[in-house]
Amino acid sequence: MPNQQGFAFGGELLPFDGSAVLYPDFFDDAIAEACLSELATGLAWEQHELVMFGRRIPEPRFSCWYADDDRTYTYSGIRRTAHPFTNELSRIRTQCEEISSHTFNGVLANLYRNGADHMGWHSDNEPVNGPEPVIASVSLGSERRFDFKHRTTGDKVSTMLPHGSLLVMSGKSQSHWLHRIAKSTKVAEPRINLTFRHLYDVT
Repeated sequence: MPNQQGFAFGGELLPFDGSAVLYPDFFDDAIAEACLSELATGLAWEQHELVMFGRRIPEPRFSCWYADDDRTYTYSGIRRTAHPFTNELSRIRTQCEEISSHTFNGVLANLYRNGADHMGWHSDNEPVNGPEPVIASVSLGSERRFDFKHRTTGDKVSTMLPHGSLLVMSGKSQSHWLHRIAKSTKVAEPRINLTFRHLYDVT
């Protein structure tokens, strides 16, 4: 029978099959506010369309892709053209690399305008991310609930992602676990999420 774990906060979140470590105070409030303000107006936000059941619908959030060397990234069936890293994104990347002991050459940024914007169950297991991806996910703005679900056992783990937090997923987490940002009628303010990753050349 699947296990529904209560809310976790800080440290290792996954009980097995991979790692997801939450650093709830990655940025203090002043730095987090400055980053949120800069990124909200300084990034090239786009709203793509998804094809579901033969119909084209707007993606329930805004997003944009930034990467070194003009690396494109195909995600949710959409080929995303790279923008060059901004100074602010480069500064945040450096801090994520120091915490994770990993290097990143791209970042997918998502803007959730309110609780109606969401991300369904998925994993970042595209071959271009490598066999055991390290994903450094920075949260700014409204606190949102983040859910994990094990592909085989159905076990679930939930946590809140506070303003200025960092979640580092690694190991087999993308192979064994799905994750999502669910809808919430209680959230009225925006949230920006930065997911830093290292893309590899796949032939």
